[in-house]
Amino acid sequence: MRRVLAGLGIVFLVLVLSGLAGIGFGMWVFTRPGPLPDARVVVVAKGGEGSAYASLRAAGVFPDDAWTHPVFRIAVRLTRPDGALHAAELTFPAHASMQQILFVLRHGRPVIHRLTIPEGRSALQIAALLADAPALDGTFTSPTEGSVMPLTYDYEWGMSRAALLERMQRAMARALSHAWDGRVPDPAIADPQALLVLASMIERETAVAEERPMVARVFLNRLHQGMRLQSDPTVVYGINQGAGPLGHALSHTDLTTSTPYNTYVIPGLPPGPICSPGAASLEAAAHPADGDMLYFVANGHGGHDFASSLGDHNRHVSAFRQHQTSAPK
Repeated sequence: MRRVLAGLGIVFLVLVLSGLAGIGFGMWVFTRPGPLPDARVVVVAKGGEGSAYASLRAAGVFPDDAWTHPVFRIAVRLTRPDGALHAAELTFPAHASMQQILFVLRHGRPVIHRLTIPEGRSALQIAALLADAPALDGTFTSPTEGSVMPLTYDYEWGMSRAALLERMQRAMARALSHAWDGRVPDPAIADPQALLVLASMIERETAVAEERPMVARVFLNRLHQGMRLQSDPTVVYGINQGAGPLGHALSHTDLTTSTPYNTYVIPGLPPGPICSPGAASLEAAAHPADGDMLYFVANGHGGHDFASSLGDHNRHVSAFRQHQTSAPK
């Protein structure tokens, strides 16, 4: 009997020691530094523990051996109260241990991408920016002209293009509503759409902040007097629908060709916006400058000269032409 008890004791001791050795080995695998030579961004696929492990092993975050996956699977189960694993684009530190990897999978902040929509871009140009943006998913319906607010938008990997576009359009709807509610009323601007059209013309006419309210006043004064607006950017838009610069100066044929947007030909505002205006141009349309200006022309120095009479305007045009002629080639 003593021999039997002694044998059982030896077996028990071996089992205990084996268990302790197994636990010790598991803890070593769990806490040892990983193979990553430097911090790395990894897209962790959806599908739970197995997909997360496959993504991380393929990216070199986990070592390529036989025991890492079993230990990872056990560790996920034992630490389940710490939270679910997230499928996202995450940054893992250099030499991340399994313990650190699990923390990132549960608590790491996803990588933030940014898409900037500059002021004055057309719907065609905005659609191209959205289509080319990295880390977005899916297709979208091209936006209507002027419906997107020019801003920088944050997004995470896997967000749908349609969802981001919807956010951009909501931002424009809010900005336009704010500008309309705070506007100085003008009989020539009957509704928010007209304000948006005017703002889009202002956006394309000048990039000089202090000039925008003055450009707005010129166009409004012309509308009040029944004059053609004669805005070159509307002519360009009528020709190519916002595809970009024409590649040549506007010709007499361009200026006299009838399109719905050619304000040398049509009376009043064009039927729709010609770009997405920024907040400053919306503000200028809603709060134009005071004055009786009816004309403006480029001055050759990045801005424009404004005039209330045709005589003054013609002198400004002559000065601009002379500047062009004398400027070094």
